[in-house]
Formats: sequence, structure tokens, C-alpha cells
Amino acid sequence: MKHIAPDLFGYSNPPYCGEPPAQRHSQTSVAAAEKIKTAIGPLHKEILRFLGELPNMGATDEEMQFGIGMSANTQRPRRRELQLDGRIVDSGKTRRTKSGREAVVWRIP
Repeated sequence: MKHIAPDLFGYSNPPYCGEPPAQRHSQTSVAAAEKIKTAIGPLHKEILRFLGELPNMGATDEEMQFGIGMSANTQRPRRRELQLDGRIVDSGKTRRTKSGREAVVWRIP
């Protein structure tokens, strides 16, 4: 079994239960999670629409952020939720970011 490194919240394989993640010890994190609740559905749809337009190519987080016009701090958590929900997957490919680092290419299964 492949070892999965803990995520930002310390989970090795966190379930996505429809609630935005938050650092429960941080009032600002809890407030941000509460505020984003009503926007999650449309944000998920925007990411899925974007990836749906690139079925053979997929996109890195950075490419999604640029292509959709979504901030990194909004896009990455929404992408992770979609991943946990099985609606997008790691393509097994990587591409270089602007900084020259390799990044996962995400796609719709």
C-alpha cells in the first residue's frame, strides 16, 4: 500500500464530507471555511468545466488558477475536495510550473 503523506490538516487520507476544511484552533480559518460554504458548489463546477474542456491534456493547479482566474488559496482546497470525492484524479503525469518545479496534472476520470 502506498504511503500518503499527511495533508495540511494532519490527515493521511481525509474524507471529504462536504464541509470545507478549517484549522479548528484558528478563528480566521473557521470563519473562512464558513464563508466559503455557499460558494463551494459553483467553484467545484468551474474547476470541472475547465478540466472538461481539456480531456486529453488535464491541468496543473497553476494552470487551473490561471485559466479560471481563481486564486491559489481558493482553487487548491476546491481541487482537493474534488479529488477526495473521486471527481478528479492524478493523471500520472507532471508538467513544470513557472518556477520550474514539477506539478501533478489533474484530470476528470
